[in-house]
Amino acid sequence: MANRGASIWKAGLAGRCPRCGEGRLFAGFLKLEDRCDSCGLQLGQLNAADGPAFFAMSAVGIFVGFAALFVEMAYSPPIWVHLLIWFPLIAILSVGLLRPIKGVMVALTFRHRGFESSRDGG
Repeated sequence: MANRGASIWKAGLAGRCPRCGEGRLFAGFLKLEDRCDSCGLQLGQLNAADGPAFFAMSAVGIFVGFAALFVEMAYSPPIWVHLLIWFPLIAILSVGLLRPIKGVMVALTFRHRGFESSRDGG
């Protein structure tokens, strides 16, 4: 069972189908494919909703908040330095984390909502 759990995480992070690990999960940056090319799983039913955005914003907020606090306490730079550093970092990290987090959440939805037992995807 641990091996299958690892493959779910790998498939999600790689943007691959959670059933077969071969087909593409995403049709665009965050839009899911309608159906897996390899195994035919209907990917549209695996909705992650707002979960990926919540987890990405939470992780980025915690990391950047502590980093900004550390920089302020250690160096006391002017406010424009904070703006120059943290706003671009927030944007880059938030956008960069959305796709892998959504892939993992879709894979976990597949695993824990019972889609795994259905071979035809519906």
